[in-house]
Amino acid sequence: MMSRKLLKAVLGGAVLGSAAVISALPSTATAKTADGKYLIYLSLSYSGNNWQDEAANIVKALAATPPYDKTVELKEVISGVDPQAQISAYESMIQAGADAIISWPIGPTALNRVIRQGCKQGVKFFMYDGTVTEPCAYNISYITSGPGENTAQYLVNVLDGKGKIFMARGVPGNSVDERHYRGAKYIFDQYPGIKVVDTYYGRWDNAVNQKETAAALAAHPDVDGIWPEDGEFGALQAMIDAKRIVPLVGGTTNGFRLALLNPNLVKKGLKGATSYSAPAQSGYTFKLMMQILTGKTKLAPGNYQYPLPWANQDELKMCKGGDFVDGCNTLPEGVVPNGFIDASLDSTFLPEINVQAVLTGKPVPGKTIQPLPEPLLGKAPNMPGLNCDKCKAEPAADMYKLTEVKPTVAPGK
Repeated sequence: MMSRKLLKAVLGGAVLGSAAVISALPSTATAKTADGKYLIYLSLSYSGNNWQDEAANIVKALAATPPYDKTVELKEVISGVDPQAQISAYESMIQAGADAIISWPIGPTALNRVIRQGCKQGVKFFMYDGTVTEPCAYNISYITSGPGENTAQYLVNVLDGKGKIFMARGVPGNSVDERHYRGAKYIFDQYPGIKVVDTYYGRWDNAVNQKETAAALAAHPDVDGIWPEDGEFGALQAMIDAKRIVPLVGGTTNGFRLALLNPNLVKKGLKGATSYSAPAQSGYTFKLMMQILTGKTKLAPGNYQYPLPWANQDELKMCKGGDFVDGCNTLPEGVVPNGFIDASLDSTFLPEINVQAVLTGKPVPGKTIQPLPEPLLGKAPNMPGLNCDKCKAEPAADMYKLTEVKPTVAPGK
């Protein structure tokens, strides 16, 4: 789910739509499988957490939804956290005659050479969430929409500009982690009263975050707030075990949202906001890729900004059933696992997807692929080393501009 003002910006603001056509682009791609289907590879590097599983399941469900069930051959490859393994996987996909590769990349620069080689051979590369700096690739990512800085400012506001905090980062070396961390540090550094007493890598995983947060709590039992990029439900469990409940920001896991609505935890001091990455990015990217391959959309490779999911504690609304209807954004306990990421669902971009599709990777009976709403996503700001190389960085004041939170504490206080 996205805020109404972000939805308005996406569908009605100054965005890049179908007018941004590149006449040099071919209108169609030639399918290369024996039965005439488009050969598409889903390439994952880091895998095994809820986010990656749900994002992959969305792609699988869409590929099995009419008409793509008759026109797409989808193959999944998980290469792990070694960049060379994903490079080798890309090389094999190119040699196999891939029409396109949709991928969560291990890092922004390590894959550039092989991507460039693939582009020269007619393979199209579409990155979701994570980004690369090779200009022939499409980057569809929310990372420039301000998750790190908005969650950091929310925590600063709640703490009235002073207190000891932990920063739980994601996967080392990834563009998503780097962008979140930079945005949050930009905010925290403006407040001398905020002291970062421990920084650790939670790898966007609840189990890892629980373990690392527990260790940090043992060393700093007087912490006042925790800023994790994701895996916040694990951090919450560590706090409950340590009997130290403090303000916490993080992702959109249903368990975390339920906790923020839990009167007992709220009474003990739990305050927070839910944001960060939407697994729905993978679905948007897949649909955009297919629209480009089939000639329905002409769009140049480049960086495109996916909207920031956001709901703070006061904006959470419990659903009555097992789906998001009537503006609700939190599923009742027991409907989904606590680690289920509510931002996997997006009725605007992915009306073909429901909870079961996200959990299983199977298509929703009776659904057919709907075109993406026009105009399409706007261009993302330049981030040298993260989504571009030979480019000028946006000014920090613009790059880290707050979109969802207003400061209630003056910087320098």
